Amino acid sequence: MARTKTTPNPPPSIDYQTTLYCWAPDILIAKTSKITSFKEIEAYKESKSKEKFCIFEKEHDRFVKVLPCREGVPVCADDRADPKEHFFFAYSTIFKRLKLRLPFTGFERALLTEVNVALAQLHPNNWAFVRAFSILCIHFGHTPSVDVFLYFFEAKNLGKKLWMSFNGVVGRVLLSLFQQSYKGFKGKFFKIFCSKFNPTLLDEFPLYWVEKPGLKKPRCLEDLAP
Repeated sequence: MARTKTTPNPPPSIDYQTTLYCWAPDILIAKTSKITSFKEIEAYKESKSKEKFCIFEKEHDRFVKVLPCREGVPVCADDRADPKEHFFFAYSTIFKRLKLRLPFTGFERALLTEVNVALAQLHPNNWAFVRAFSILCIHFGHTPSVDVFLYFFEAKNLGKKLWMSFNGVVGRVLLSLFQQSYKGFKGKFFKIFCSKFNPTLLDEFPLYWVEKPGLKKPRCLEDLAP
């Protein structure tokens, strides 16, 4: 995991609600990260629990830079808040518990693009559906397909301009529902940049929270490829 020397930054003085993201409700602006130092990132990386934190296999750490967030920056912020480099926010739980890895697969990139949402805009519960679908397809020797995924699931908002979810289509149940929901994840996200070793890490999917996600109706069987 690449590290760069930084000096502590004071909380930004930007009024995000009125200046940059006037479309975002107060509850979204209030969701800032508690991961604001390299010490906190290292604590995740060095965890000895069964849910060991890992973004890349150790030999691939150089391909991605994981940096702490500035205090007071909301999860819906984009590069207008910090225009030095493109980045995206990621909740720690999707790497720690769901074992999502970087770089994203073609299926994961295409799905984010199709429903027009950033990584952090999709509720972690629904990343579990994406992961399970991918594993199921690979087990049966099929390439995961966005069209097939959206035959079994439809994209919906959990609330006004908040996290998005995938709901199973009635009569097409593929995966069972959760016994419990992921909780306590909203204040635990960090910034991910690409390094010079992998300049395409951030390509081909939305990086930042969008005001209007692409809420998709389920695909029809006749619309799928043979």
